[in-house]
Amino acid sequence: MTQAKQRFRTIEEYLGYDDGTDTRYELVNGELVEMPPENPLNRKIASFLFAAFVRLGVSEDLLAIGTQIAVTSSENISARQPDLVVHSSESNAALEGVKSDLITQGMPNPALVIEVVSLGDPGDKNYDREYIHKPKEYATRGIPEFWQIDPSRSVVIVLNLKDGAYQSREFRGSDRVLSPTFPDLQLTAEQILRAGR
Repeated sequence: MTQAKQRFRTIEEYLGYDDGTDTRYELVNGELVEMPPENPLNRKIASFLFAAFVRLGVSEDLLAIGTQIAVTSSENISARQPDLVVHSSESNAALEGVKSDLITQGMPNPALVIEVVSLGDPGDKNYDREYIHKPKEYATRGIPEFWQIDPSRSVVIVLNLKDGAYQSREFRGSDRVLSPTFPDLQLTAEQILRAGR
C-alpha cells in the first residue's frame, strides 16, 4: 500500500477529491491511502456471497460492492471500503439521491459488512488494519455484524456487536457459517473460502 500526500480534515473534502485516475483510495486518519489492485480472489468471494444473499431472498438493491463507510479512527476521520455491504433498508434509503456511494456518519448503518482479509502477519500494516483497526472502527460505528474472511488462514470469522464490542466466532472447513442477522444462510466456511476456485 502506497501512502499519498493528500490530507483531509472532513469527509466532504475527501468526497470532493478527484485525481483524474481510476486509483482506489481509502481515507485513513485523514490521509489519502492508495489501495493496491484488488485481489481477484476478493472479487470472486464477494461475487459468490452477493449471489448467495440473492438466493436467500435479499434484494439486490440491498447488496453493494464498492460502497464506502465513514468511520471514526483513532486520530481522525476515515472511510473504509469493504468487499461487500449488505444494507439495512434504512442505510439503503439514506443513499438514495446522493452523489457519492459513501455511508456518512449521520446515516444509518448497514446490516452486515464483509471484508476479505489481505495477506499479512501479526504486527505488519495489513494485519493491523484488518484485525485491529477495522474491527474497532466498525464497532465504534455500531455496525451490528462484521465478517472477516481470511483465505490465507482458512477461516471465516463472524463478529457480532454486543454492548459496543464485537464477539467473534470462527468457522472452518465444513462448519456452517452462522449469521445472527441472516440465520437461514446455508453456507459452509469451505464454500465461501473456495469461491471461484
